[in-house]
Amino acid sequence: MYNPTVARLTYRALLGRRRAAILFVLPALLIVISVAVRSFSGADDQVTADLLGSFALATMVPLIGVIAGTGAIGPEIDDGSIVYLLAKPVKRSTIIFTKLIVAIAVTMAFSAIPTLIAGFILNGNGQQIAIAYTVAALVASIAYAAVFLLLGTVTRHAVVFGLVYALVWESLFGNLVPGARTLSVQQWSLALAQKIGENGMISSDVGLPLAVVLLVGVTVAATWYAGQKLRTLKLAGEE
Repeated sequence: MYNPTVARLTYRALLGRRRAAILFVLPALLIVISVAVRSFSGADDQVTADLLGSFALATMVPLIGVIAGTGAIGPEIDDGSIVYLLAKPVKRSTIIFTKLIVAIAVTMAFSAIPTLIAGFILNGNGQQIAIAYTVAALVASIAYAAVFLLLGTVTRHAVVFGLVYALVWESLFGNLVPGARTLSVQQWSLALAQKIGENGMISSDVGLPLAVVLLVGVTVAATWYAGQKLRTLKLAGEE
């Protein structure tokens, strides 16, 4: 199910000079903001939870997921180079699964690690907030990578749709509209963070059992459907 050659090509595409520079921007900004906040206000648990929740989890993680998920396959489809990969004796499901693993790894590296560092800078992991949000970022990275990889296989405007989802649905509606929160990857991941965090510092509108089911269900469904779409892509290219 995992092809090292496909993985190497995908890593090379995602971590090219231009895309890598974009990936570094948000984590670097989070660290800079965290240092500034700690310098001016000292260690504050509530400030830490607010910053990691509103910026790291609600904004940074989905945006990095968009870059990694769509970038893992979208450019190859756009420029037609995916045809050469499809011509190789590699199963379509293996291609999708390998690209998903790479997209997850990149999303985790550029979101979960900076979240952990920022949490320790802000309050030294008081109330287990840094660990809680890091775990949330890790599990959210999996779902986001699968969803945005799917978008990359079904539309040439995957980045646009991904940004709309990340900025409008997750960051805006996911925080302001109660009904929308139950259909938010952010809220599902917060359910795990709530379990880890102490003294009610973190809350989610979704219960932990339902959140786990939804995270797994969305990831599996998106990955399966992306594989199905890739199976028909060669035929569409030949036509």
